[in-house]
Amino acid sequence: MPETATVHVNGEPREAAGRSVTELVVDLGLPEDGRGVAVAIAGEVVPRGTWSARSLVAGEHVEVLVAMQGG
Repeated sequence: MPETATVHVNGEPREAAGRSVTELVVDLGLPEDGRGVAVAIAGEVVPRGTWSARSLVAGEHVEVLVAMQGG
């Protein structure tokens, strides 16, 4: 049986393996330029300049954080 293409994004399974971090960010409805967005994979921050080259691997745990105004 083939391995599923699921990654865990903010704790939820998502079919995104093989896609770039940029593609994931856009799929989540966030700005492609990443303004106000931070991404960590397995607890390590992924520099924004590498998002388009960084492919997601099945089983990875991804956290996508969005800066909110206010406080």
